[in-house]
Formats: sequence, structure tokens, C-alpha cells
Amino acid sequence: MKQVMRTAAVLVLAAVLICQVSAVQTVIPGGNTIGLHMQTDGVSVVEFYEKAAENAGLERGDLICAVNGESIQTVQELTQAVQKVEGKPMRLTVRRGEREFGVTLAATRTQEGWRLGIFVRDSINGIGTVTYYDPATGQFGALGHGVSDGNQLLPLRSGDVMPSAVASVHRGKRGEPGTLQGAVRDGGTTGEILENTPQGVFGRMEPLSGEAVEVASASEVHTGDAVIRSNVRRTQVEEFSVRIRALYPDEESDRNLLLEITDPELLELTGGIVQGMSGSPILQNGKLVGAVTHVLIDDPTRGYGIFIENMLKSAECAA
Repeated sequence: MKQVMRTAAVLVLAAVLICQVSAVQTVIPGGNTIGLHMQTDGVSVVEFYEKAAENAGLERGDLICAVNGESIQTVQELTQAVQKVEGKPMRLTVRRGEREFGVTLAATRTQEGWRLGIFVRDSINGIGTVTYYDPATGQFGALGHGVSDGNQLLPLRSGDVMPSAVASVHRGKRGEPGTLQGAVRDGGTTGEILENTPQGVFGRMEPLSGEAVEVASASEVHTGDAVIRSNVRRTQVEEFSVRIRALYPDEESDRNLLLEITDPELLELTGGIVQGMSGSPILQNGKLVGAVTHVLIDDPTRGYGIFIENMLKSAECAA
């Protein structure tokens, strides 16, 4: 087991959960892609183009939350704060994971104004796949893993859901994960993202059509044949055959099962699991059992998935 879990894998985009999920629950399985626009609770450090900021203690993925004690949330606010002090040393309040600390840094004068020597952003855009929609609450779950910036979970300030379509597919191959190239469709926002957790993103969205199915407990999941629902052509959601090769109920929360794509049509189209399919619901014996989360870099026909039980626990904790 340890050897398998060491195999390199990437996200397809340790908390102790004490919440409980209802004994019997039905939800509508998704499979459709959505556009995600997430604004960070602070300004995220993406890259360095001067050594001073890195030498001062900043790292990629750090969140700058305040300058000289004044809170900032956007790139524009950070830029204005830097220009205001005109090269004097500034005290940056930085958040890294659960830790918050201060960094002292002075800006450098350039032709464009005062600069800290870092590339930053205050939002992330992308596409992912809806795992389920609960018609009783209007809640949805997607991705099966959290959205990270650098090595830490993205602290969410706000987020929007938008309709999307798959414009093209970059096929996966050994050593190079494939990608769904998505485009946001006209129609504005169709929901909001309320939580970004290690087990997925959750929020509320417009009703999803389809037939509700029962949710399987982790103990019901077994190795063998299953299907996934994925949107790999425009807006069409299709079912593809897969095989659950192994179960890891005690491993990382988003790597509970090892999945292999067996459907010839999907293998021809995508080469296996590709980025953007993250969140694709996995069904076995007519029940929703989990969601696709990772692809193995050295074998795109295989990847990991999370138990739906773990996603729903996280959703209830976040509610």
C-alpha cells in the first residue's frame, strides 16, 4: 500500500472530521463541468522576480493580508499601499497555512513605480466537475479536493459558479497529464462557492436536472466494475466504464480508491483521466460512491478518487 501511495499523482485542480452524515441520503450525480472564479482572502504570492522579497522570508503561496497594519484583500489595494510609503520599509502581515507572521520589506523604485519584486494575484479561475447536487438543500459539491495556491489551501473570500463547455481536449500521456480546455458560456453566474476544503469545494447553485440516487457508505464500496459521469465533449455528460482496483479507507482523505479507466471511447478521446475531470462522480451498483480526484503522472489511465462519504462529511462540517 505504501508503495502505491508514493506513485506520483497530480490533482485533476490533516483535518479530523467529526460531523455525521445521514444514514440514507439521495443526491443527483453531476458530471457537468462548471467555471470557477474564486477570490482569495488576501493577496497570494505567485512568483519572485527579485531576490529581496524571497530573502526577507516570503514563499510562493503566502498570503499578504495587511501592510503596516492596514488590511488588504486585492492586488490594487496592495499596489496602492506600496506606492503610499515610497520605498520606506513596510511590515507585511503574512499568512502561511494556519500560521500568521510579519515580514519587513522595502520596495524598489522602477519606471512603473515602487515594486516589491513579486508577482501576486487575488483570484483564481478554472473549470472543474460537479460531483453532486442535493435538491433538498440546493447545495452542490465539486472537485473532490481543495483548490490550492502554492502548497496551501486557498483561503476563500468569495466565489462564483458559471456555466461552461469543453472546447477541446489535450490528451494525457505517460509523464504529461492531459487537460480539458474549457470556456465559460454566456448566462452569468449560476451559483456561489461558499467553502473550499481539502475534500472539495461546496456551495449553492441552480437546480441540476437528473434522477437522484442513493449515496453509498465507504463500507459498501468494493473493487470491481463501476462507471464515471464526465463532460468531455461540449456540454454533454456521458457515462464511461472504469474499474476500482484498490481501496485505501485509512489513507489521505482524497485518495481513498485507485481507479482505472477501461472505456475504449474515453481512452481514445482523452487518454484516460485528465485535469478538469476532477470531481467526476463514480457510481457502482446504482449508488454514488465517490469522485475522481487525481491522475497518475506515469499512467494516465489510472488515478485516485475520494469516497463520497468523506465529501459529504466535509460539506456538513462546512455548512
